[in-house]
Amino acid sequence: MQRLMHGEAGATARSGVRVAVLTGGATPERGVALSGARQVVAGLREAGWSVIVADTCAGLLRGEDEQQLLARPVGTGPPDASELRRLRDSEDLPAVLAELREVGVDVVMPVLHGREGEGGLVQAALELFGLTFTGSPAAGSYLAMDKGLSKQLFTQLGVATAPWLVWPQPDDKLIELGFPLVVKPSRVGSTVGLSVVDDLGGIDEAVGRALTFDDEVLLEGFLPGRELTVGVLGDEALAVGEIVVAGRVFDFESKYTPGGAREVFPAEIDAELADRVRADALTVHRGLRLRDYSRVDFRLDAQGRPHCLEVNTLPGMTATSLLPQSAAAVGIPFGTLCGRIVELALERVSS
Repeated sequence: MQRLMHGEAGATARSGVRVAVLTGGATPERGVALSGARQVVAGLREAGWSVIVADTCAGLLRGEDEQQLLARPVGTGPPDASELRRLRDSEDLPAVLAELREVGVDVVMPVLHGREGEGGLVQAALELFGLTFTGSPAAGSYLAMDKGLSKQLFTQLGVATAPWLVWPQPDDKLIELGFPLVVKPSRVGSTVGLSVVDDLGGIDEAVGRALTFDDEVLLEGFLPGRELTVGVLGDEALAVGEIVVAGRVFDFESKYTPGGAREVFPAEIDAELADRVRADALTVHRGLRLRDYSRVDFRLDAQGRPHCLEVNTLPGMTATSLLPQSAAAVGIPFGTLCGRIVELALERVSS
């Protein structure tokens, strides 16, 4: 498979490859996944790829069913508990993967979020069914999704990270860690369930909120500096971007509400800092044995030093999401980015 197939011959080769975009999921980030899938499907089809769509809860979609599902807005908050229960009752991933294997697909592209979507379960099932898929394998996905475990690995890799503890902890340990503290579920993305607390009085409420989304809660020292992010494609770090928000953190509402945040690509930082962040991103990507693509998030401390917050193995994939913006800043359009991710998976099975 030649890299970035162009022209009439490339279009013919792409149309002969059947890509299944696997999306939805019974997670708090279902709406985010569907929004990304809508644009990935459009980008791949526009570039000449043959694409089908499957929802982990509804199976293979056709015609109007696909259009209706992918047209749903993200919203400014995750689904409520009753909706999540309904989705979980309807989800049957083995049946969906068996259907994809039966219809015959060349590669599956997961556009999923949350612990169940990007934490290794889907990836392990894809491996079990013998389906070629884009993105990181089950082991790397699991390591990256568990924020407490991945932060231990960042430290072993020599990449600075914000100080942290795993709940529960005695008050003296929290005071030693210092306030403000970021309180968040350990294995949930899109900053769902995240709070910033300024004293011991706010801990119980913040932990209770986080526990509604995960049974493990991370307490992280708040870093007051700028927030940076960088995409990785293949084995190359892309452009560093900066996320500017009105509040203290880039939370769910600021991410998915128009005007909630300003994202600057490339970030207006000096070359030395940009090189450091890009190098740390590659160290994390390689050290966790990730593949194809990822997005690595950083925050600067009071002295302007970068600290890795987390790595996203299935980052947002709308055209205005952070990874596509990181790629666009180095001259890679959205459709080309989606196609390159598919090609990276195909290259593994053709080599």
